[in-house]
Amino acid sequence: MLFPKKVKFRKWQTFRRNPAKKYVETRGTDISFGSFGLKAMAAGRVRSNQIEAARKVIAHTAGKAGKLWTRIFPDMPYTQKPAEVRMGSGKGDPQGFCFQVRPGRMVFEVDGLEESVAREALRKAGTKLPIKTKIVARS
Repeated sequence: MLFPKKVKFRKWQTFRRNPAKKYVETRGTDISFGSFGLKAMAAGRVRSNQIEAARKVIAHTAGKAGKLWTRIFPDMPYTQKPAEVRMGSGKGDPQGFCFQVRPGRMVFEVDGLEESVAREALRKAGTKLPIKTKIVARS
């Protein structure tokens, strides 16, 4: 699983969003490396184990022929309180790392595959992620 080697702060403050504003990604929105990509259509937090599950599915479906690029890296720690603990008494312990995805972000890219194989691999990977995704081709 992906996680940073070292972090400056163990816990981050939660991002607060204004629901009236449209938050869309401005960076990492185009296909830069491969010929097909998986693009995020909704906002959400993608955990490192979900990224790894999607990566494994693409690698398995593509075989040795294809090349894969992961365009996101989980560097934000998320916390969780233990089960059946009363309210209060501080923030929970860090559980792992996640990435805050915004609509328009390219999550994965593949190259060196036939179109049908690439689309099938990215479709399967999209089912492993907690966000709505779309498969795009290089124009």
